[in-house]
Amino acid sequence: MNINTENLVSISEANQNFSKVARLVDEKGTIIILKNNTPRYILLDYNLSRQNNVANDDDMNAAASRILSKHIKAFEELAK
Repeated sequence: MNINTENLVSISEANQNFSKVARLVDEKGTIIILKNNTPRYILLDYNLSRQNNVANDDDMNAAASRILSKHIKAFEELAK
């Protein structure tokens, strides 16, 4: 994941001046909040999040089926 350095905000700044951070989200769509100088949280415009669904139900079912078939013995053992 590429991170634009203009979208980085420290957790202290986010805590002390949330309205400024909200304005940045309005302008840029997404802000990364750093905790201990490490990207920790993503603050994302709600409308943007609704537009960018990660996967549809068919994709999720296919992924679940692959995981189940790959690890069927472990699942059977757990079901006992």
